[in-house]
Amino acid sequence: MTTETPAVHLEPDAGVLLITISRPEARNAVNTAVAEGIAAALELLDSDPELQVGILTGAGGTFCAGMDLKGFATGERPWVGDRGFAGITQRAARKPLIAAVEGYALAGGFEIALSCDLIVAASDARFGIPEVKRGLVAGAGGLIRLPKRMPYHLAMEMALTGDPISAERAFEVGVVNRLVEPGQAVGTAREIAATIARNGPLAVDASKRIVTGALDWTEEEAWARQGEIAGPVFASADAIEGARSFAEKRDPVWTGA
Repeated sequence: MTTETPAVHLEPDAGVLLITISRPEARNAVNTAVAEGIAAALELLDSDPELQVGILTGAGGTFCAGMDLKGFATGERPWVGDRGFAGITQRAARKPLIAAVEGYALAGGFEIALSCDLIVAASDARFGIPEVKRGLVAGAGGLIRLPKRMPYHLAMEMALTGDPISAERAFEVGVVNRLVEPGQAVGTAREIAATIARNGPLAVDASKRIVTGALDWTEEEAWARQGEIAGPVFASADAIEGARSFAEKRDPVWTGA
C-alpha cells in the first residue's frame, strides 16, 4: 500500500520513514493535500512494523510557512479528523518523530515542528508564531506547547509580538535538540533516528509514552502510570534479549515481544 501524494513524498529506509512536504513553490504551506498526506504518512509509520522512527522535513530549503491562506480562502481545509491541523498537531505519531528544519518554520509550520518529539535545525532557520500580526491566534498547539518547552516570558513574547527567533536562540532555550550547518538537518536527523531504531522497540514506545504523559501527571499519578506502562516491558522477551546480548557482547535481535 502506498500513501504518497504529490504534496508529501515518502522515503522508507532502514527502519526510518522520511516524510517530506513537497510544495516548495508555496514554501510548503499546508493545504488539504499536505494535511492528508502527513496524516497518511503517520498512519503508515505507526502501522508498519518495519518502521521505527519518522523524520518530517520540507523541500526546497523551507520547512513550512504555515497554513496556505490562498487555499483556505477558497474553502480548503488544512486539517484531518482528530489529528488536527496538518494531520499532526492534535495527534501525531505513536512512534518517535523528528523534525528536520531548514529555513522557515513559521505559524502552523512551527506548530508542526512542535508536534514532533525532537527538532534538528539548520543554524539559519527561523521559528515563530506570527498569527497576531494577521489578527489571528496560533491555535494549532503553539500557545499550548511553547510554555512547556521554553521559559514563560519568552513564550509570551513570541505569542504577543509575533516576532520570530533564530535557531540559535531556540537551541539555547531547549526547543531545538541539535543545531547544524545549513543543508545538514535531514542528515543529522537520520543519525539520531538510526540510534533510536537500534534500541528495543517496546522500550522506546514505553519511554515516549511516559515522557509525554509526565508533563501533565501529578507525581503520584506518574509513578502509577509509569508502572503500568513499563511493567510489561521488563517482563518481555526483548528485555531478556537485551540482557543476554549485553552479557554475550553482541548486538541484540529484537522481536518486539
